Amino acid sequence: MQTHHSETPGPIPRPAVPPFTIRAARMGDVQAVGKLLATSYGTLLAPDYPAEALAAALPYISRPRASLLSCGTYYLADTGEGLLAAGGWTFHAPGGGATGPRQVGHIRHVATLPEAARRGVGRAIMEHTLFDAHEAGVRRMMCYSTLTARRFYAELGFVEQGEILVTLTPGLEFAAIQMCCEM
Repeated sequence: MQTHHSETPGPIPRPAVPPFTIRAARMGDVQAVGKLLATSYGTLLAPDYPAEALAAALPYISRPRASLLSCGTYYLADTGEGLLAAGGWTFHAPGGGATGPRQVGHIRHVATLPEAARRGVGRAIMEHTLFDAHEAGVRRMMCYSTLTARRFYAELGFVEQGEILVTLTPGLEFAAIQMCCEM
């Protein structure tokens, strides 16, 4: 008597993330960063924000900031053929807030391509960012997290401080979570 074994197929494995390097952004990256931000935020934030709120916010939250691209502390996960993720830190708070004590830093404009999400690329950017900030003397890192990214930041040691509304332009506010990490 012959027995046939049937294997139940498991989940289809995801293709590997292409090799990438983490490098500081530069002004020549403006178009690639803009495309990354728009693709990431437009896709990954959709389940957590009303469509009309996200559509109104996207032109503001997906715009690359020259001050970030030239600051030396904003990083890109670059395959050589394109960007997988971006993010960094500054002493200045988002929205042009005043620089606080030199021991306090602010996470800035973190984004990952949807096909690279939950694959370690965003974590690599954040680990690089947090290490760099710590080396610069930062002992407390602040973050305005999207509703979508709150778990991501919590897994990196950030603690929720409360829900906030970020003013993107007069009359347009965007729901976020203020988070903090002691380093």
